[in-house]
This record gives sequence, C-alpha cells and structure tokens, in this order.
Amino acid sequence: MSQNPYKKTVFQNGVRYIYIPQPEGLATTVLVLVSTGSEYETKDINGISHFLEHLCFKGTKNRPTSNMIAEELDNLGAEYNAFTGSEVTGYYAKAANKNFDKILDVVSDLYLNPIVEQKEMDKERGVIIEEINMYEDLPMEKVRENFGALLYGDQPAGWSIAGRKDVIQKLDRDDVLAYRNKHYVAAKTTVVVAGGISDPEELIRQKFSVIGDGEKILKPETEEKQSSPALSFQSKQTDQAHLVLGVRAFDLFDPRRYALSVMSDILGGGMSSRLFKKVREEMGAAYYIRSSADLGSDCGALIISTGIDKERMTEIVSAILSEMRKLTSELVPEAELSRSKEHISGRMILQLETSDELAGYYGSEEAMTGTVRTPGEILENIRKVTAADIMAVAKDIMRDDRLNLAAIGPFKDGAEEEIKNILKLGL
Repeated sequence: MSQNPYKKTVFQNGVRYIYIPQPEGLATTVLVLVSTGSEYETKDINGISHFLEHLCFKGTKNRPTSNMIAEELDNLGAEYNAFTGSEVTGYYAKAANKNFDKILDVVSDLYLNPIVEQKEMDKERGVIIEEINMYEDLPMEKVRENFGALLYGDQPAGWSIAGRKDVIQKLDRDDVLAYRNKHYVAAKTTVVVAGGISDPEELIRQKFSVIGDGEKILKPETEEKQSSPALSFQSKQTDQAHLVLGVRAFDLFDPRRYALSVMSDILGGGMSSRLFKKVREEMGAAYYIRSSADLGSDCGALIISTGIDKERMTEIVSAILSEMRKLTSELVPEAELSRSKEHISGRMILQLETSDELAGYYGSEEAMTGTVRTPGEILENIRKVTAADIMAVAKDIMRDDRLNLAAIGPFKDGAEEEIKNILKLGL
C-alpha cells in the first residue's frame, strides 16, 4: 500500500505533534487528542470526561459563547466535532486548505481556554442526560455498554463513557476544573495535522506553548476475573433481540493482534464473512451481524454484534458458537485467508483517503501507544498471518472461562435459562 510520509515532533514542553501531508488534498484537518477518558475516572465522577468535552464548546476566553464558536466554524464551511472514548478524548475541525489557520485558532482555543461557566454547565446537564436517554432507547448501542459492564464489572473499564445520571446531576465546576487541570497537560496532548498544506510546525508549537505542565497520570490497571460463561439479559419491548457475544482477548500491544484482526474479519467482517452467510443469508434471521476486535491498552475482546429474530435466539446463538468452535479445530482455507487479507487491506485504503481519517488514524496510534504503526506496517503484518496463527489464537481465547453474552429484548419466561444451558464452547 502506498502511504503518506509523516513527521513526528515532541516539543520541549512534552506536546507531541504529528504532520501527515496530502499534497493533492483540498482540505486539512487539525485534531487535538488528550490521553484521558472514562477509564481515568473514579466512580464519583464517572462521566466527567464526556461532560468536559461538551463544555469546551460552550465558550472560551476568546469566544465566550457557543454561538460564536459554531458561527465561526460554520462560516468557514468546516466540519467539526469532538468525541470521548474510554482512553482518549479528541477535538477536531476540517476545512479547505486556505482556512487552516482559522480552524487551528478555534480548535486550540477550545482545548486550551474553555471558561466552564457554572450556568452553562447547569444547562448542559440536561443535554448530557438526554444523550444518555437516547442511548438507553437504542438497544443496538446499549447492548454494547451492557457487554462492557458484564466483562469488566464495577471498575472504570466497565463503566459507561457518558456516565450515570445521578453523577451528572451532582458534578460542579470545581470538579470539572480539577479534572481538567489534572489531565489536560502537555505530556498527555497530541496535536495532529493532516491535509494539503505545508508543515505548520512552528505555528503549532506557538499555539501549544502555553499549555500547562503536569504529571502524565496513568489509568488504573484493568482487572480480569472469570471462571465460567457469563450472561446479562435486559428486558425491553423491542421488535428484535440485540445481542453481543464475545470472548476476552488481549491488549493492543500483543503481537497476536494481527491474527485476531484476520480472524475477526473471517467471522464477521463483511457480506462474505462466515457469520453473515450463515445467520443472514442461510438462516434469514438477522439484518446485521458483525465481528470486531476491541483492544485497549491493557485489555481487549473479540466481539460479535447482531440484531436477530427474537423468537430464534437459542438457534442463532448456537450457530454463532458453532462457527467460533470451528476456528479452533479447522484451519482456515488458503483462498478464504487470502480473501480476508485483501478485504482488510482494501477497507483500510478506502478509510484513509480523507484528511480527517488520516488524522484520526495517526493520532490514535500515538495517543494510545506512544508510537505510530504506519498503515503499510500494519498491512505487512496482516499479510504474514497464517491459518495456523489464527487457529492458535482461537484455541487460546475461545474458551468457556472467557465467554460472555449480553442481550436486550422482550424475552419470554425461561429464555435466559435456555441460553445459559447452551452458552458454552466446551473448550
């Protein structure tokens, strides 16, 4: 795969800067990442990372109102947003190359100078709570949250990124500022620029020279404990049953992650994947079914998500488990292995066509690992994966003491016990 050259610089104050040129690109993205998220929280402030992300858009020292921020970016025709994850929070804007200096000024202002007014915070509580309510009403999203809680329990990795309503109601300005001062420091900040402009390193250095110093605080280590298959059922009146079935895996530093990626693609990576053909095409029992490798800095899981005919749950779970077992006992045929590698390669190439996707890829690599694996390096490792590698990983992670299932739906009496009786890989 052809790849964009990139340059990484660590400024004297500890801020990391990555530049990825796109010589023919018409747009440029600036992305600022901070290495913090819900896994850095304590229970009494769960949701504060996400709350702070919202508050940064409510006003800054240079742009005191949210309208000033939005109007300035809208007038540039920019795309802009922010996001909070379990380990990383990000702020970005993308615009025509000629407007780069302007979007950089806004995004850096959001990150460096939020005023966090109490009155705006009180109003934004309602917005956050409605966002939580929205996800409660989206079972295909809520079930993933339930799966995380099942997997990790009452520790940061098992908590909601958006937080709990009772906590959101109680957080005050002092809580938010204390959290920001603790985590929004130079050593935890990564600035990424990708697109069709020449390297703006000196401008970035100047903008971020004012950021506060501080210790790079690490998140608590995730504890994993399981001895038998685990199950979480949530009753809800829906037309489908939504479920996430998965197994504990390993972290993103593990060299087996490439074999896991290929295995995940073979299971549920597209319309020619085993689970799509089995559950949707052959059984006619689902609209969507997909597999993904969800790896963090100290834990991870292979996750299969689907929305299914609520009357056929036992049959479908049995079919999924059967496909999982097959990977532990039968080598993947060479033609299927090759096809999966090409599928992964093609998707990565398409995903990295735009400046915002490039910035997100390189930035998350740096923020999560402290280094950058280029797309070419990843695909080279994917190409090296063998059928034996996949079987070895399958045998290691597809075990009853790693198996978990979370489900949401209008379950009949006895449904949970019925699933409990079949939820085993026998390995």
